[in-house]
Amino acid sequence: MSKPVRRAFLILFIAAGVVAMFLLLAQDQVTLKTRSAVGAAEPRHANYLAGILGVDLTRGNRFTVLTNGDQMFPAMLAAVRSAKRRISFESYIFEAGDIAEQFTSAFEQAARRGVRVQMVIDAVGGSGIDDEQVKRLESAGCRLAKFSTPSWYSLEELNYRTHRKILVIDGETAFTGGAGIDDQWKGNAQDKEHWRDTMVQIVGPLARLIEGSFYENFAEAVGEVTPELDDVPQERDAEGASFTVRSSPTGGSNDLKRLYLFGLASARQTVEITTPYFVTDESSRWALEDAVTRGVKIRMVVEGDITDAMPVKYASRKHYERLMELGIEIHEYQPTMMHTKVMVVDGIWSMFGSANFDNRSLELNDELNVAVTSRDLAGRFLQDFDQDLRASRRLTLETWRKRSLLEKTREKFWSLFGELF
Repeated sequence: MSKPVRRAFLILFIAAGVVAMFLLLAQDQVTLKTRSAVGAAEPRHANYLAGILGVDLTRGNRFTVLTNGDQMFPAMLAAVRSAKRRISFESYIFEAGDIAEQFTSAFEQAARRGVRVQMVIDAVGGSGIDDEQVKRLESAGCRLAKFSTPSWYSLEELNYRTHRKILVIDGETAFTGGAGIDDQWKGNAQDKEHWRDTMVQIVGPLARLIEGSFYENFAEAVGEVTPELDDVPQERDAEGASFTVRSSPTGGSNDLKRLYLFGLASARQTVEITTPYFVTDESSRWALEDAVTRGVKIRMVVEGDITDAMPVKYASRKHYERLMELGIEIHEYQPTMMHTKVMVVDGIWSMFGSANFDNRSLELNDELNVAVTSRDLAGRFLQDFDQDLRASRRLTLETWRKRSLLEKTREKFWSLFGELF
């Protein structure tokens, strides 16, 4: 055997070993089979979940759903420009372009007028930030940190990213959801180059907890830090009980996953899920099947063939047949990439944030989701869901079973990597 051939075999052997190691690390150790003693529509539901997850329950928040870039970016930029004391910002993606320039200028101007600007950008997802923009931000006084920069001696760091999207202004107004800073989120999902996504503006005590999540990653990324938080405001009403849940691979890694499972478990009538990268594991498939067994109607809108990660799409499709056999409706969004992450249960409880319905979000990435008990907010999300449904293609069991052998082979192969997706 020649040296080049031996070298090739050695490289393949090492690569296979690395992949096997990652798959072993990502593998679930136990299947969670969780039921909820309280239904989503019961008055004590929010307190019940908050107690199980060990999180602070807040009230008196106001929520504004922002659909696509035409609504998201103007609201976020206006908030930055109105900041008086501090700005806490975190993003997985920060890609050079028009939107990045608008945010860079807004942050730069805020810092120059005396606002404390703190930023965390993921070192991998945000690698597209322009060096000149970094210099401008730092020269203006912004404190910018890259999260989890990988190196040759710590390749495992590649697997652990911050996927959170956080913007908090003066500890009072927060934004979170699925969108990063990139021109692909501009506009109104008008073509395949511009994604469909959702952010939510939150005014109230929940902003304080979201800012606390920011400081978790800021401290990891920047080292020395003195977190600054405002005192807890007085609660003014009993509506809109809400909380936030964080996840990370080093602490509380299952909290967000348990929130998804308990959300399904508390359903008594309906569940609407909008998500890209819908990759299930044994725990989530059990929860979905158990909900259907209780008579719950489940509808999903997921991304179609327009996606930035086709291998993940193949992995997600591996279990479509079984889900449709249960009666779960699966609709693939057609106009562009679907990137919204929202779940609505029984028309009253909703969850939104940065986490996809996949193992990477629920076990590996740092994520942040918000859960709210509010018929008004759930109704607003359902308006978007119904509109997205009209732009989607419903899969049918009969047609799905006739897909080609090549498609089935791709699904089988990529599903082997589902724990990493």
